[in-house]
Amino acid sequence: MSGIARLLHLAPSMQVHVLFFGQLKDATGFAAHDFEASEAASLGSIWDDFAARFPRLEAHRPHVRAARNHEFAAFETRVEPGDEIAFLPPVSGGSDVLVSLTRDPIDARALVRLVQRPTDGAVATFEGVVRDNTKGQPTGFLEYECYEPMALRLMEDLRRDLLGKHAIGEVAIVHRLGKLAIGEASVVIVVAAPHRQAAFDACSEAINRLKSSVPIWKKEHFEGGEIWVEGDWDLKVEDAAKR
Repeated sequence: MSGIARLLHLAPSMQVHVLFFGQLKDATGFAAHDFEASEAASLGSIWDDFAARFPRLEAHRPHVRAARNHEFAAFETRVEPGDEIAFLPPVSGGSDVLVSLTRDPIDARALVRLVQRPTDGAVATFEGVVRDNTKGQPTGFLEYECYEPMALRLMEDLRRDLLGKHAIGEVAIVHRLGKLAIGEASVVIVVAAPHRQAAFDACSEAINRLKSSVPIWKKEHFEGGEIWVEGDWDLKVEDAAKR
């Protein structure tokens, strides 16, 4: 066995397809790369390999999400031969704090401080809170999941549309994912504006459109069972997608 063959035998490898987007693509200089990884590789170790080659990547690490074969995955996730791996910067192009998905409790007061300006005379806040029943049936807890890249993009589109339609200063939209207990906020929308009516109108429109056009799903858990709660897609969204 040659020296190279012995080396390959001792350190088996596999090929994976790695994708970079946005600022990460700029940092590496390419959008896609076929990468030879060790058989023990994880998403995190692959990131580390690229960060060692492209030092500009490391500054983005706290805000980057990883995906394996089109599904979000933790950096500790092991990879398999032929996997498609994507490293994703925040979707909303600079306003990711104003539009976000989180598995942590939402701090509504922090969002108010984020959006309010000295010229604003009104702040309208909507908090959707988990109640203890649905039509009289006791609820144990709720669980939310979503198609995250698409949801973030649509939430940012909604934010920008509200800013263009209403005489408001800024909007923040944050939605919880995962398991929520009774009394916890599942969504918080904050609108700051010079005058109250514009803030009220934009806040009302924001929650109505969020519930009908953004791919976020709710499962209700109760004693003896569970059920996914389904509504109807906003037909205007579907019509726009066809054009």
